[in-house]
Amino acid sequence: MKTIGSHNYYVYILTNKNKTVLYTGVTNNLRERLYAHKHPEPFSKAFTAKYKCHYLIYYEHFFDINEAIHMEKVIKGKSRHKKELLITEFNPSWKFLNDDVW
Repeated sequence: MKTIGSHNYYVYILTNKNKTVLYTGVTNNLRERLYAHKHPEPFSKAFTAKYKCHYLIYYEHFFDINEAIHMEKVIKGKSRHKKELLITEFNPSWKFLNDDVW
């Protein structure tokens, strides 16, 4: 049985500098994942590397991985407009939050 509070999972949304591309992901270590997105392997063909998505604009914390994965799928299934509403509710100015999680 998992102890409440001992497991941390995050669903997050990244964007590029011009805020034209959105990427949704899930991780158990948000700081390390942001670093990995910002510093991809050379010649990486990953979506975030290709579109330079490494600016955090939304995240949500979960204690259960299944809940986090479910929320990731829910967000990925939303239209661009509904994703924008979700982001704006959490982060009205769409400020890049990378420094806030360090």
